[in-house]
Amino acid sequence: AVRAAQAPTLRSMAPGATAVCRFLAVQPTAAKEASPMRAVGLGEPLAKRNAGVSVLGCAIAMVAVGGCAQGIGQLFAALVVGMARNPSMKEDLFTYTLIGMGFLEFLAIVVILIAGLLLYSE
Repeated sequence: AVRAAQAPTLRSMAPGATAVCRFLAVQPTAAKEASPMRAVGLGEPLAKRNAGVSVLGCAIAMVAVGGCAQGIGQLFAALVVGMARNPSMKEDLFTYTLIGMGFLEFLAIVVILIAGLLLYSE
């Protein structure tokens, strides 16, 4: 919404400018010479880096790591209950628990990677 408000409209463009739509508008060469580092349209870089937004995105993504820890706790609680109900299934239940824990650990690693990407993205 902010970039759309800052994008040039077709009426506000110089007479020599060509445009397919207002987001892909190309300014004439005189405007490009005035500010060589300024891009126009959707590829326009942000004026400043919003580091606070990156930290908030990372923190929200890290909540899922707590969910993975809770899932592992519930998994082993179910293992204890299952072994108490049927001790003869101990080996099978432990195998299934390790498989489930592997899935949860993989999810936690993926979440940590995505949180790192959010934290260090521009």
